Amino acid sequence: MSDTPADNAPPTVGNGWQPLPPRALNLFVLANILGFGMIALVAMVPIGLLMPTRSLALTAALIELVALPLFGVWLARKQYRYTRWKLDADGFALRRGNLLRSETRVPASRVQHLDLKHGPLERRYKLATLVVHTAGTRNSAVSVTGLDEADAETLRDRLAHQIDDDDDA
Repeated sequence: MSDTPADNAPPTVGNGWQPLPPRALNLFVLANILGFGMIALVAMVPIGLLMPTRSLALTAALIELVALPLFGVWLARKQYRYTRWKLDADGFALRRGNLLRSETRVPASRVQHLDLKHGPLERRYKLATLVVHTAGTRNSAVSVTGLDEADAETLRDRLAHQIDDDDDA
């Protein structure tokens, strides 16, 4: 049995677009709770300064301390649900969002180098972030957070192999 990158390729979903692994939802939720929790803490200062009474300020602070992290959870679920990636013979593609959908296509010939990052939460959930650096000065990197470790390594190796093939041609 051979161990080529094609053998390790993850199963495809409609048109080759791959979803993130279910473990990535935990990462998205934790990151958004932390981010929106920090915003909620910072927002307590103007609430305390602008509200006319202490009881009104306390009520507003409690509401925003609960509402902002809950919004973060809702947003994390949407971000997870609408993030897809695809690798084909032409290169790498990333699709994000539903209402404000963005699709980034990186031709293999434009890839300069590839980084794999494993933050503490990603290591806990066996996930990785793949950063694809491209030629260019502005927006010259595409970052995909929440990839399965094995998928991220396979993507890195296959993209690197495509770069090598393009250099040899």
